[in-house]
Amino acid sequence: MFLSNYYWYFQSAVSLKDCNKIIKKGKSKKVEKARISYDKKEFILQKEKRNSQVVWLEERWIYDIIQPFVHTANRNAGWNFEWDWSEPAQFTFYKKGMHYNWHTDSLPKPYEKGTSKGKIRKLTSVLVLSDPKEYQGGELEFQFQAEDPQYNKKRTITVAKEVAPKGSIIVFPSFVWHRVKPVTKGVRYSMPIWHLGWPFK
Repeated sequence: MFLSNYYWYFQSAVSLKDCNKIIKKGKSKKVEKARISYDKKEFILQKEKRNSQVVWLEERWIYDIIQPFVHTANRNAGWNFEWDWSEPAQFTFYKKGMHYNWHTDSLPKPYEKGTSKGKIRKLTSVLVLSDPKEYQGGELEFQFQAEDPQYNKKRTITVAKEVAPKGSIIVFPSFVWHRVKPVTKGVRYSMPIWHLGWPFK
């Protein structure tokens, strides 16, 4: 699928007060190692692909902050995907040496249970929670095929920290390939949320 926009961002959209409130809430909860799901029955930890720590947040006020930006990005970027549900927010720590290699957030099949039954991940939002001066490395990158079919090349775009400082929100279709490069110094905090809807028709 060719897109006019592979991601959309809002620079410094969330106040520093709210960012710090989210960080405080995330740090107050039990941290677990991030895992990769190869199927719906098993979550496997694989440091070669993903090495980070996470906390799950489901506070309503967090969704009240993030969801309006997702709706706006969905419209302004021209995707116009139908979605009506958001998964728990994943407050994520990337310390020195931690990373998340190339992946998509899409799953092979719709969810089979619970409120999400029958739905798929359509949009991903990421709230940047660290000031660029607080860490080195950890760049968010997107990768996709060149638009011109004559060129069988993959194009990589790096979201510069200056473009998306603390409080910025980045939204993209969940099937877009992306990665977080290894952090070389400090700690990178972020908060992805996946937004669901019925399968594409």
